[in-house]
Amino acid sequence: MTTWFWLGGACLVAFLTKLLGYLVPETVLDSPALRNGSAAATVGLLTALVVTNTVASGQHLVLDARIAAFVAAALALALRVPFLGVVVVGTLAAALARMAGMA
Repeated sequence: MTTWFWLGGACLVAFLTKLLGYLVPETVLDSPALRNGSAAATVGLLTALVVTNTVASGQHLVLDARIAAFVAAALALALRVPFLGVVVVGTLAAALARMAGMA
């Protein structure tokens, strides 16, 4: 099985999933349980993505300048800094952490 086989299979699954969304009756899609479940899944998947990109390098956990950037950006978000400011704060925190010797 080649990479192209798996890539084609993933594309087919994504297409069929999207098509299934159009074929499901609207009454099913309007149910509160489905809305709550899809909202929870979205938050959970996004959280997993952020955590994985913050503290993982391959199959190892790494505590480096990305942690400082993440903490600084989270603090800026808590203080309701505009998005561009959050990006700048995170960037500066990562740069300062790297200058201080964090890998």
